[in-house]
Amino acid sequence: MRYGEATVTVVDPRSYMTYQPFLPEAAAGNISPRHVVVPLRRVLPKAEVLTGRVTTIDQDRKVAAIAPLVGEAYELPFDYLVIAMGAVSRTFPIPGLAEQGIGMKGIEEAIGLRNHVLEQLDKADSTTDEEVRRKALTFVFVGGGFAGAETIGEVEDLARDAAKYYNNVSREDMRFILVDAADKILPEVGPKLGAYGKKHLESRGVEVYLSTSMDSCVDGHVVLKNGLEVDSSTIVWTAGVKPNPALSRFGLPLGPRGHVDTAATLQVQGTDYIWAAGDNAQVPDMIGRKNGNPNAWCPPNAQHALRQAKVLGDNVISGMRGFPQKEYSHANKGAVAGLGLHKGVAMIVMGKMKIKLKGRLAWYMHRAYHGMAMPTFNRKIRVFADWTLGMFLKREVVSLGAMETPREEFYEAAKPAPAPAAKAEESESAKAKAS
Repeated sequence: MRYGEATVTVVDPRSYMTYQPFLPEAAAGNISPRHVVVPLRRVLPKAEVLTGRVTTIDQDRKVAAIAPLVGEAYELPFDYLVIAMGAVSRTFPIPGLAEQGIGMKGIEEAIGLRNHVLEQLDKADSTTDEEVRRKALTFVFVGGGFAGAETIGEVEDLARDAAKYYNNVSREDMRFILVDAADKILPEVGPKLGAYGKKHLESRGVEVYLSTSMDSCVDGHVVLKNGLEVDSSTIVWTAGVKPNPALSRFGLPLGPRGHVDTAATLQVQGTDYIWAAGDNAQVPDMIGRKNGNPNAWCPPNAQHALRQAKVLGDNVISGMRGFPQKEYSHANKGAVAGLGLHKGVAMIVMGKMKIKLKGRLAWYMHRAYHGMAMPTFNRKIRVFADWTLGMFLKREVVSLGAMETPREEFYEAAKPAPAPAAKAEESESAKAKAS
């Protein structure tokens, strides 16, 4: 856009963007958590960044209601609107899940999972109670897609390395369980590589239960549909995603699963000033439809979101200037997944040919692809630096569990001291006489 032609305002409850494919590696300590996030104000210097939430959108008046971090809500007028709220964890009404589950959608959850796993090893190493040990060393992961398979692979690596520094904990004492309601894991890379991924995880001692769901996990007592019951202090939930539920308040046309219904131009159906892209958008897959599938939609992954963003940006400017809109079309380039250090699967699509890789070579492909896709040159350098240092230095296994309650120690030191017993009795006696 020309200088002064428009003002771009970004509203987000967080002041940073998270590159989610790196969350498993951040949880395992292969990448510093700060290097997985990109500060919005730094990378969008020409945009106005507001830290807050959009609560409602009045399409007739073209204003959005903003709830900032502090202070009163206010209205923000707009001429053009872009909806890119992403997705949240898809959950079910399973007893105990809200209280016991750990998600993997944000960097906070990745840091929390890492600290939690290492704390369980500390707990198991310091107790003589076998039930406490068994519960602490049992790790349950629900969901066998990219997030679930990659996270359990990375966390198992972390726990295996950390156990070397404990006298009373070994890898043989731990139990890793992966549960999925589908009949395969890693469906994005195809059945053969998915079967390889399952076999590989099982060779590392991971129990994989397919066509199985979790019935309950109250107080860490996990009950699976196949009858298996275990006690676990660590229940990681990665069973898919759903569009941000806030979309239902905006008066936009939604698809059957809650996505914003868009045309191939990424314009929201029935409007000429609203666009949507990414995980919260239902975008027609034009390649799939040309191949005979009238119900083909773009899957919610980074491969499509990155490319949709570029088309959306061009179409917004075209809409401002009265030019025709361009349709989004992209052929699938494949998928890559890491299953821990030096282990992975990859499917590369080149025209009609599919190249399938597994093991160390696939792991290199996984790191190369996501390393290059990481936003900003600054973060690319930092991520590759973390990986390079990891080749020569041992994995860091420090737990910073106190980060969850950073003020607790200061509060204990600063809280008022209790009154001496004698003075307390005199005070009570005085009160009784006065009454």
